[in-house]
Amino acid sequence: MKKLLLATLIITLPVIYFSSCKKDKGDPPIPPPYESMVIDFSNFSSQKKSGGLSSDTKGTESSTWQFAAGIAGVWNDLISLNLEIPLASYEAVSDNNPSYVSEHLWQWSYDFIVDGVNYKAKLKGDITTNSVSWKMYITKDVSGGYTDFLWIEGTSKNDGSGGQWNFQQNPQTALQLFRTDWTKSGDQVSTVKYTYVKNDTNKDSFINYYTITTSNFDVGYNIHFSDGLYSDSEIEWNINTFDGRLKCVDYLQDENWYCWDSNKINKVCD
Repeated sequence: MKKLLLATLIITLPVIYFSSCKKDKGDPPIPPPYESMVIDFSNFSSQKKSGGLSSDTKGTESSTWQFAAGIAGVWNDLISLNLEIPLASYEAVSDNNPSYVSEHLWQWSYDFIVDGVNYKAKLKGDITTNSVSWKMYITKDVSGGYTDFLWIEGTSKNDGSGGQWNFQQNPQTALQLFRTDWTKSGDQVSTVKYTYVKNDTNKDSFINYYTITTSNFDVGYNIHFSDGLYSDSEIEWNINTFDGRLKCVDYLQDENWYCWDSNKINKVCD
């Protein structure tokens, strides 16, 4: 009987030990949603030329929407032209499973393509007491490319309710270009704020994208340009009907809201 018990223990203990080691890994962290680094510009995407901040729209029947689209277009260009590759890289992370690296550290590794060029990405998530530290390395897999460029760093709260991203401009300059602060309410990202941090004339400019629950409008922007060009603006709109409103003292010379309807035509605000 004792021999049988001893044999059972010898067989069972390695299984228990193996299971215990496997359990000690814990669960991998959940990457923040792609929406935590994306601002919706779709309501203003039909503007023919982005960044149209000139005053030549005044007097036209759609001048309010056109000016709002021009302001949004400046930020759309700044973000999309500089961050096309890292944003595409992060968007692809949800299609992949992580591997365990070491205690509290997990890694996602995968390939993606931008404009016909092959890239490799590594996203590392390091779990700490109150947050997760994230690092995204990108390799351009062609002659003259780059290897393991740290393009994105960030942190997120362990409960997934918010965090911050830091974006480098590109592998050539290796200078930080944007800081992005985001919050999540329920299942939806509720705010995404891009701040321009590179030390030039745009430094400290920002666009803050937010959701609205207390009016006819669903989402909006607070926008600030630090160089004084139409320095502060507020834009809000309905994501289903596309009507909206704009407030910009520098351009409109007063504190009033100016509105457009679902066809982008100027109208008196309700």
